[in-house]
Amino acid sequence: MAAPMSWRRLVYSVYTPALSGVFTRISDRFFRTHDRRRGSSLLLLAPLLAEAEVVPAPPPWPPSSPGMEGLHARFHWMADHVPAFRVPGARVHVLHSPEEFYQVMKARIKTAKSRVVMASLYLGTGPLEQDLVDCMEEALERSQSSSNPDLKVSLLLDYTRGSRGKNNSRTMLLPLLQRFPAQVRVSLYHTPDLRGLLRLVVPERFNETIGVQHIKAYLFDDSLIISGANLSDSYFTNRQDRYVLLENCGEVADFFADLVGAVGDVSLQLQPDDSVHMLDGMVHPYKGNRKDFSALARRRIMEVVNTARTRQRLLEAQRTLDEEVRGGGGERGGQEEASSSGSDTDTWVFPLVQMKPLGIHLDEQVTERLLTEAGGDSTVYLTSGYFNLTRAYMRLVLGAAADYRILMAAPEVNGFFGAKGVAGAIPAAYVHLARQFYSKVCQLGQQSRVHLHEYHRADWTFHAKGLWYYLDGSERPCLTLIGSPNFGYRSVHRDLEAQIAIVTDNEELQAELQQEQEMLYKRSTEVSGNTFNQPNRYVKLWVKLVTPLIKNFF
Repeated sequence: MAAPMSWRRLVYSVYTPALSGVFTRISDRFFRTHDRRRGSSLLLLAPLLAEAEVVPAPPPWPPSSPGMEGLHARFHWMADHVPAFRVPGARVHVLHSPEEFYQVMKARIKTAKSRVVMASLYLGTGPLEQDLVDCMEEALERSQSSSNPDLKVSLLLDYTRGSRGKNNSRTMLLPLLQRFPAQVRVSLYHTPDLRGLLRLVVPERFNETIGVQHIKAYLFDDSLIISGANLSDSYFTNRQDRYVLLENCGEVADFFADLVGAVGDVSLQLQPDDSVHMLDGMVHPYKGNRKDFSALARRRIMEVVNTARTRQRLLEAQRTLDEEVRGGGGERGGQEEASSSGSDTDTWVFPLVQMKPLGIHLDEQVTERLLTEAGGDSTVYLTSGYFNLTRAYMRLVLGAAADYRILMAAPEVNGFFGAKGVAGAIPAAYVHLARQFYSKVCQLGQQSRVHLHEYHRADWTFHAKGLWYYLDGSERPCLTLIGSPNFGYRSVHRDLEAQIAIVTDNEELQAELQQEQEMLYKRSTEVSGNTFNQPNRYVKLWVKLVTPLIKNFF
């Protein structure tokens, strides 16, 4: 009986994603709402508007605003979609290794005084992860020993991934909840697309393909790390990702704290006894009405986005007015003002949010326009740990005038390399997708403009994602995207994602970004037609047949 059971499991595993796709498409068509209304929510008006979503648009961006000339004028259109935060470029730092990422987090947790906010897919269960939890415990103990215990610790994880197995993210965090119930909050986001019969028939691990909480943001008081890395041992040791630290950038930190809080509000709340429940007034993600949950979640999250966007525009308008008034003091006064404010106007941060199951697609809108407007004077270095471009992104890359250098994982550094069962075939599926894309590049005669690279590193895996944008004649990038999206179908349509666009003419920050980009690409080799003829690039027929059915799930 062992052999037939093994065969059933194999077939079931292969076709579960495809079966899930059928159920999901039915569910999508039946439940998903299409937002046909335009407009924003204002924080001051929100209590008065209640269910209404259509409110006056934010004030237009001041045309004479300092810093919007030249480089920033090229990208200031992002402020029409999302908040725009001025930050001094000297406060933005690139972290280069998993070890540095881990050590910075531990140090910042230990010294946090008011808040620790962490959003990730999951928290691992090994000794390194336990050390991280111990740092939180130490900080909370120190806070309680003071006369005013103000420190709050909030974690947002995915419900399905965080509940996987007997020992999981929940069991790792329960001691904190039990000891510090008034200071610790653990929110577990559950996608509204995993419900009903689909939730019953799709087994553990495979249920994560339907949709997850994928945001990676780590906040300590007024400092923030944006990354694509999860809270797991490999991401602290030998899994290459990207990480940027925004030091003492209170407005950006407040935005992400509010964003994580909003998602947490519509998530299941972990209790000290390991049970979960929803906050009062919230719709249950899989027991409640799908349409009602998405509408409420969208309204709550977009309230954060639109409030911040309006506030930043008003602050910018006030700043412009103040500088015009001060500039009236004479030429010398104007020169002194320009000199003193220069370091504060050299960098802009635009947070981009993508939550398609909830009707939010800001990152998709900005990314598509960025790729569309990448002209012949631009070079774009784009990287993804799981190279599986959406049709829209692929069309834009192949039809653009810019040069593209695309970095992806070689099969041996793919996170699924060597996995047991059907998951072990996933690297081959990515090889198949890469070959299809390369064939299109060749068919269109774009080989001189679009180049593919494979990342190699012994005993490491590759998980970096984002892009670097170079203008013609410049040796350094002026823009980067960094965060959780992979530019694939899942990132755009299934998961909750967030990243930031950093636009800067700060030379030191540009140099850091250039160093980061070059460090990653130095470990790569360029793909050619011969690459796919190598023995380790052989793709079995069944993988080729199954890939079109399941590629929207990874």
